Amino acid sequence: MEPTLKQMAQYLADSGDYRITSRLGPQTEYHPADDIPKLVEPILYSPELNAGLPQLIASVKSAGLEGLVAKRRNSRYEPGQRSGAWRKMRINRGQKFVIGGYTPSDRNFDALIFGYYKDGTLQYAARTRNGFTPSSRAQMFKKLQPLGTKECPFANLPEARSGRWGVGLTAVKMKDCRWVKPVLVGQFDFTEWTPDNHLRHSRFIALRDDKKPKEVVREG
Repeated sequence: MEPTLKQMAQYLADSGDYRITSRLGPQTEYHPADDIPKLVEPILYSPELNAGLPQLIASVKSAGLEGLVAKRRNSRYEPGQRSGAWRKMRINRGQKFVIGGYTPSDRNFDALIFGYYKDGTLQYAARTRNGFTPSSRAQMFKKLQPLGTKECPFANLPEARSGRWGVGLTAVKMKDCRWVKPVLVGQFDFTEWTPDNHLRHSRFIALRDDKKPKEVVREG
């Protein structure tokens, strides 16, 4: 795989600027992108996706992909620019998780620590600081304070290393954590599960009272 990637990079570097221009006008310009469909893995060609947005989102989710790239039909690639002609559309997944702790900040808390039940024990999945406004963060902290406990509720902590994405909780990192009784259930969004059973790019959505904590398991 590595030699193939190097050859492709060298090919583009030696061959000049091949940014794609519009093909909708009366003239059609040849460029090396025409050869991309002839290449083999790991370089793949993605054709135009002729479908509505709901269908595309459903396909992305079913394939376990991270998202879509959308562009204005007659636009060309603009390296380093943010004109809006090209858009990266992240398609998140989501499910309920049990809140088992937080990391503190000067005012209230920095990030929530949450997980799911497996074989009757609470398993750590991730921590996130995303999804809060100053007001909602303060409201959440009021709910967390009376639930404080000295014991970590997660059976799989501490972890040996923080992992590639830095989500793992080692014994050193756990010294900065505050634990709560696992009674609050929240809805969280995320992009994917990592190979070491953590979440990437997670975000808090809302508290949920329609499911008991021990009914929360890993989905999908």
